[in-house]
Amino acid sequence: MIMGKLKQCWSSVLAVLAMVVIGTGAVPITYLQSAVAKGAVCLDGSAPAYHFDKGFGSGVNNWIVHMEGGGWCTDVASCIKRKGTMKGSSKFMNKDFGFSGILGGKQNTNPDFYNWNRIKVRYCDGSSFTGNVEAVNPANKLFFRGARVWRAVIDDLMAKGMKNAQNAILSGCSAGALAAILHCDTFHAILPRTARVKCVSDAGYFIHGKDISGGSYIQSYYSKVVALHGSAKSLPVSCTSKMRPELCFFPQYVVPSMRTPLFVINAAFDSWQIKNVLAPTAVDKRKEWAKCKLDLKKCSAAQLKTVQGFRDQMMRALSPIHSTPSRGLFLDSCHAHCQGGSAASWSGAKGPQVANTKISKAVGNWFYGRSAFQKIDCPSPICNPTCPAISTDE
Repeated sequence: MIMGKLKQCWSSVLAVLAMVVIGTGAVPITYLQSAVAKGAVCLDGSAPAYHFDKGFGSGVNNWIVHMEGGGWCTDVASCIKRKGTMKGSSKFMNKDFGFSGILGGKQNTNPDFYNWNRIKVRYCDGSSFTGNVEAVNPANKLFFRGARVWRAVIDDLMAKGMKNAQNAILSGCSAGALAAILHCDTFHAILPRTARVKCVSDAGYFIHGKDISGGSYIQSYYSKVVALHGSAKSLPVSCTSKMRPELCFFPQYVVPSMRTPLFVINAAFDSWQIKNVLAPTAVDKRKEWAKCKLDLKKCSAAQLKTVQGFRDQMMRALSPIHSTPSRGLFLDSCHAHCQGGSAASWSGAKGPQVANTKISKAVGNWFYGRSAFQKIDCPSPICNPTCPAISTDE
């Protein structure tokens, strides 16, 4: 009898521990060692990696592949620096990753996707998963293989059950969200014809915008990324057949010819773009924008007018989204970047809303065809009281 009670007690303890582990949303890392032989490796030559939380119940044949963000490297020096971090090598990646927001495993915070197969693809190539250079310079030992990494991960997931997908989403945050746009149609083509396949970009709609000098620093920046990583052959042919490859890093030129439905989550006053597209340090020689671009409350009246002008540029760049009913848009007026990665901003009571709708509901309704959603927030950076403090999910 005593042994029976001890077993019962121990079972209860294990059950509680299991609940604690599940509650944290910590998902262990998977190193894709088989990809190394294919040359699909991180900047330093290490194996690519992802985190995989298996689907259950009604979601067992549904898949969401979410790509991590983290900027780009534009030259050998910045890539060498990057390969000594988790953004360039799987050797430095954390072994567990907490899933939340669009990847969350709780029904109350992620009702439409909580029981899907949910995958976080780690970002370690510095090119939004577009690089593909065969040669490796022995002097720097850098591998520019982002496109191969993406395909190796997708092929591995197909073998693990994604080939039977009924519903699927390719998504990402920031540089990973740009990758979701660039690889969207290919992802759709790989999956079963019977599957419902759509893509979601969270803070990945980087615009071909003018900076405070009147030039386009971001274009020259992307030109360096594309040249260094050999990205041209990995970008959508529907775009590169019409314009220079570096321009095909801008969603506004890729989206018009996309065949797969896309939902764009973005802030009109995107904090990364205000800082790096509108007022990059390289252009702001006298550092007049140093405070303003980090906190819009510290902008002068003239600077606020320029910031407002950036929103106008964003609106024009988003015209390909408006032109197609199957595309979705949640454009809030927050000064934020990546808003779908945490439960608080994805579906929380204090998360951002547009047209009295939270991000999770807008995306869920759009994906399942319950209702269309293309909503644009009020026009000023202080007009929406639901905007949280700047989000830095990635």
